Amino acid sequence: MRAVWLREFGGPEVLVAGAAPDPVPGEGQVLIAVAHANLTFVETQFRATGLGPFTGALPMVPGNGVGGTVTALGPGADPAWLGRRVVSSTGGSGGYAELAAVPADGLHAVPDGLALDAATALLADGRTARLLLETAAPAPGSRVLVTAAAGGVGTLLVQLATAAGAHVVAAAGGPRKLALAAELGAAETVDYLRPDWTAATAPVDLVLDGVGGTLGRAAADLLRDGGKLLSYGLAGGSWTALPDAEVTARALTVLTLRPTPAGIRAATAHVLAEAAAHRLRPVIGRRFPLERAADAHRAIESRDTLGKTLLDVAP
Repeated sequence: MRAVWLREFGGPEVLVAGAAPDPVPGEGQVLIAVAHANLTFVETQFRATGLGPFTGALPMVPGNGVGGTVTALGPGADPAWLGRRVVSSTGGSGGYAELAAVPADGLHAVPDGLALDAATALLADGRTARLLLETAAPAPGSRVLVTAAAGGVGTLLVQLATAAGAHVVAAAGGPRKLALAAELGAAETVDYLRPDWTAATAPVDLVLDGVGGTLGRAAADLLRDGGKLLSYGLAGGSWTALPDAEVTARALTVLTLRPTPAGIRAATAHVLAEAAAHRLRPVIGRRFPLERAADAHRAIESRDTLGKTLLDVAP
């Protein structure tokens, strides 16, 4: 089969297309003919450093999420999956390939009426956005600041928080990204490429921060006393951390995402159903053929992409 290999950690150029043995589904597994592979910023960090939530011995085929059709069953797998359109995590490896063997108990059926590429785009980012909203539980009418609002998770957070009745303040970089956030329902937009962006923004009740670093710190400064901070990413290089003394003095609540397997499964099912019902729209900003996985990683690292970036695997 065609695949993309990671043989050393480094820049995007270390992702090299080539042949790989066809995987064989083991006990309780199924084989997916991959149509689309889901890309995340975390995967670019792993490719560069070998660090993050994934593990794997080099050489390996990277990729943590796929969408496709079940074409074969391993021993003990439910025959009802055969021929079904599904999305699934891979455990951190094997996604950048034409075929992927994954546990059947981790499959999510793609609802009728939902395109397979849209379902793949929702797999990682959709469940993350849903879990963030469940954890933060913003009250109707509350002011919610979403950083990286034009990214994969951010575009979904804008929609989900708006649907929950929040007044969403979308923070992103540049007019194109702000226009997208407004189109998705943000009540306000603010360009954080401007040095005075916080001065032009009224206090908020909740910050949902996927950036961290100095930008996340600036976003936290916009919290009113008694507000809540929930950080879920460190694209800025570090987590947004507040000193305990400041948290106490300002009566802030610093939330942590602690998903359970059951919660992750329920969140995934929820966003797939919402998208099938046309109440949630994943934004697919860029797509690349499998062989151009390195270019896809470059695009994500450039911070110039909108929404989700996908690898289109099937010809």
